Amino acid sequence: MNWIILIIGGLFETGFAMCLGKAQETTGKESYFWWAGFAISLFLSMFLLYKAISFGAQPIPVGTAYAVWTGIGAVGAVFMGIFVFNEPVTLWRMFFVFTLIASVIGLKVVSN
Repeated sequence: MNWIILIIGGLFETGFAMCLGKAQETTGKESYFWWAGFAISLFLSMFLLYKAISFGAQPIPVGTAYAVWTGIGAVGAVFMGIFVFNEPVTLWRMFFVFTLIASVIGLKVVSN
């Protein structure tokens, strides 16, 4: 269960990165909605990380949880950049994103 909580927290990290980018692109009331989304996503992301390392029968070690959490957020932010903000897709960029994904999966596999 803690791994599911951690994954959801990582997705909220992606959410706050996207909200931050959208807040920079907009002005007025729309910008305030994106800033509110950023704050809510940031809080939920951090809270779920805390919950994954602190509660349940098998809490996840802090180092592993943090690496997986940031990995999910980083990969999600890159894909949000590509699909939402029209950032470039290059061979090397995708190579390193997939090595990051492999590293996150590897941490999950070797963790108890």
